[in-house]
Amino acid sequence: MRGHDAYMQIALELAAKGAGYTSPNPMVGAVVVDPDGKIVGQGYHQSVGGPHAEVHAIEDAGPAARGATLFVTLEPCNHVGRTPPCTQKILDAGIAHVVVAMQDPNPKVKGGGNAHLTSRGVRVTVGICEEQARRLNESFIKYITTCRPFVTLKCAATLDGRLATRTGDSRWVTGEASRAYVHSLRHAYDAILVGVETVKKDNPQLTTRIPASPDGRKPKDPIRVILDTRLTIPDASSVLHPESDADTLIVTGPIGTERLTALTRNQKVRILESPLQNGRIDLNALMDGLGDMGVTSLFIEGGSRVIAASLAAGIVDKVLFFYAPKILGGDDGVPICKGPGPEFMKDCIPVNSVSVRQFDSDILIEGYLK
Repeated sequence: MRGHDAYMQIALELAAKGAGYTSPNPMVGAVVVDPDGKIVGQGYHQSVGGPHAEVHAIEDAGPAARGATLFVTLEPCNHVGRTPPCTQKILDAGIAHVVVAMQDPNPKVKGGGNAHLTSRGVRVTVGICEEQARRLNESFIKYITTCRPFVTLKCAATLDGRLATRTGDSRWVTGEASRAYVHSLRHAYDAILVGVETVKKDNPQLTTRIPASPDGRKPKDPIRVILDTRLTIPDASSVLHPESDADTLIVTGPIGTERLTALTRNQKVRILESPLQNGRIDLNALMDGLGDMGVTSLFIEGGSRVIAASLAAGIVDKVLFFYAPKILGGDDGVPICKGPGPEFMKDCIPVNSVSVRQFDSDILIEGYLK
């Protein structure tokens, strides 16, 4: 018979299959194990409004769920939302023991599901693989506790720290494997953000270009967020004419009505007027605004002024720095961050919980700022 950690690992792998499809809900996986240690049911939360992981796993187990143990990556809900409470499904199935990776971080319901099950005679164990469960749902946790999106900052650079050559050429810094992984991340985030200068230089689509999932679900494009203080985005920009169901949100300062009217004729384009700070978009105010819109996660892709401003504003939770085995060998390329930095090394921004991965010849350094 496997230990609790092994079964929970399976539940976590199942939960991850929901990436990009469940927001603003968390990703959740569940496994039903009979008294002999055999897995008799599995499931995960597949889409917003659909059955929760516990429901899928219990229905997969059928009569074998009675007297079994349910491993679930998040505390079962005990409230009515888009679906009935999972605690009732657990009680009706005759589950004897529920093993939970982490409590629901929602302050309005935290602990309620576990308490209800315990009061009805179900044994509950909490905290198995909790750190992994929290990492899996880091966006949900940040949003549900602060009403602001979880922000990840990504860049791709040469070994000498350049995003592009002096002419602005950046295709391609990293290889195909790294770029494919970034597209999978775009699918997993609610929104993607760049500055208008990136739009002017690269004319990106900012869409997700990955194949459908094995069960046929199409990947999701994130909302495209463009920082454009003076509303100078070219009319022919790809982000204004996307072959995508997702909207483009242009964040600007005070603007004239003529240019505004022309842009908003496009049904896929929305304009958000934002407060300015030192002549640029106030990024902290923007995070509040995106949170109010229900954006739970944000993926920042640049350029170098946006990267520097995001770090300076303290809005970044996580960084992904891709380094390619290339050296420009000059000081005239585009740096990762553009603008003044601190005078002393002691004032650098610390990066915590650092991990390193390799994508073919590229290296990804991943870490957290908070």
